[in-house]
Amino acid sequence: MFHRISAHRTPKSPIFTTYQKADRLWGWGLWLTALLLFTIDLGGVAIRDWDEGIVAQVARELITGNANWLHPTLNGDPYLNKPPLIHWFIALFYQIGGVNEWTARLPGALLTATSVPLLYTLGREIFHRRTQAIFSALVYLTLIPVVRHGRLARLDGAVLFFLVLMMVCVLRARRDLRYALGSGLAFGLLCLTKGVLLGVLLGAIAFGFLLWDTPRLLTSKFLWWGLGLGLVPVAFWYASQWQYYGFDFIIANLVDQSLVRIWESVENHKGPPWYYLLEIIKLSAPWLLFWLGGLRLAWRDRNLSWARLTLVWTGVYLIAVSAMNTKLPWYIMPIYPAFALAVGSYLALVWEEGDHEIGRWQKTKPSPSVPPDQLLTPDYLCPRPDRLWPLFSILAFVAWLGGLYFGGMLTLTDTTTLDINLQLTCASVALTMAVSTLLLVECDRQFLVILCWGMYLSLLLFVSSHHWVWELGESYPVKPVASLIQQHTAPEAQIYTSYPYSRPSLDFYSGRQIRPVDSQALQHYWHNSPSAYFLVDQQTLHNLQLPDSRVLGTIEGWTLIMPSEIPKPIKGLKPFREKGNRLHLAQIR
Repeated sequence: MFHRISAHRTPKSPIFTTYQKADRLWGWGLWLTALLLFTIDLGGVAIRDWDEGIVAQVARELITGNANWLHPTLNGDPYLNKPPLIHWFIALFYQIGGVNEWTARLPGALLTATSVPLLYTLGREIFHRRTQAIFSALVYLTLIPVVRHGRLARLDGAVLFFLVLMMVCVLRARRDLRYALGSGLAFGLLCLTKGVLLGVLLGAIAFGFLLWDTPRLLTSKFLWWGLGLGLVPVAFWYASQWQYYGFDFIIANLVDQSLVRIWESVENHKGPPWYYLLEIIKLSAPWLLFWLGGLRLAWRDRNLSWARLTLVWTGVYLIAVSAMNTKLPWYIMPIYPAFALAVGSYLALVWEEGDHEIGRWQKTKPSPSVPPDQLLTPDYLCPRPDRLWPLFSILAFVAWLGGLYFGGMLTLTDTTTLDINLQLTCASVALTMAVSTLLLVECDRQFLVILCWGMYLSLLLFVSSHHWVWELGESYPVKPVASLIQQHTAPEAQIYTSYPYSRPSLDFYSGRQIRPVDSQALQHYWHNSPSAYFLVDQQTLHNLQLPDSRVLGTIEGWTLIMPSEIPKPIKGLKPFREKGNRLHLAQIR
């Protein structure tokens, strides 16, 4: 028998119907608000290197040439790194809207935007009051890492969506066992997004919560049927790869891309055990200031379901990723929904402890909303966010300095950086923090309204600029160089570059594979590959003094050349080692 609320057995009261309508309004409002933030000017900047360029290229190869949707390729080589679920979604959008930045990023952006009202649904399922769910969703919506990575053509936004979906189904299964089937399907989609290892880790969080909170659900056949149903497509895909590629797939996918990263530092991406705590600190302001208060509140209320879920989710995931030897910033992304739950619960207490007539905190006694059995307990948590006003004033000061710098009124270097978008963003952040500081000094709970809307508007201004993908400034602009390559080379041409690393975004825009090699290798190919092309920087071109070179074009400090006639091989040229172009193995993070 299903343990659920049945509309046929218990008539819905008018109050219950009103609550449902309010939840629908909040859900739609959050989704539309998130949709604007995650999709505005989505194609305004170029695809960035590494993961985004690789994902976009793999998806394009699914719809061009000899398309094989079950066995994708990267530059014609087998792509063995990750399951292709998101690549399939992007390829479908390519077929509808063409191959461009907007269609590459739209699937992930839509999934991440939908995870915002989904987190609100999770909050309504686990919290007693709506304000806790509202603040949790607003905090999650205005977290910089969630916004940035959710807008990119990466796998992280989809992971967040399927993770929150799995948790919602797990929570609802406590009163309607049919939702246990949905939790298994969401688990399978997680595994098809970023691999079995991450799926097992996130699934362990859900099982740990159930073991602590609702152990009876672990004996439900619906839970195990759902898990088995979700694993069917996962098992099919992994079996097909094993049958097609053999043991090479096991080494590339399960070992090199998953297990090795636990005990080895892949490509020297390492850090101390507190690496991810620093990542949270760097990019989660201003909500970080309330995180410890939220965790303390969760520990106090650890007999409640919301606190148990927050503690298990935060503790298990943070310990697991911190123990890994390979450290990358986006590995911490799945912790942010739990972060938002902790902060949202604390902010709701802050809001409710404010006087309902004048909006000020009662400094001498708790409000009437506090349950009587907590009034005499020594661990009663009386929120005093007004003590944080010095930190908010510092944030306002730093933001004003940023606005002055990008406005050219504060010069810290020899060149002045003028950018109206960054000026507006810094001004919005500074105004938000300054007004919040004043309200905190006055002990006015309305600072939360200013903080939520101010952060949202600031992020809206930020993603409307060309700076939200700040990694693009780490190297030369890729689109002009790709245009030069397309203009002078054939798609199947051999192209070598003196740039020290592979640039997947350059491969994506040019439609060619550009291989990075060192100076000795450049000389070798120059004298032994007369039909090859060479993309070299000015310093390398001057140092090598390549004979009989024909300059095809120069842009952004890079020159495309080729031999004007067949060069004579150099006798005694020392053997060289070509820089590895291991894009389909190790360079996918």
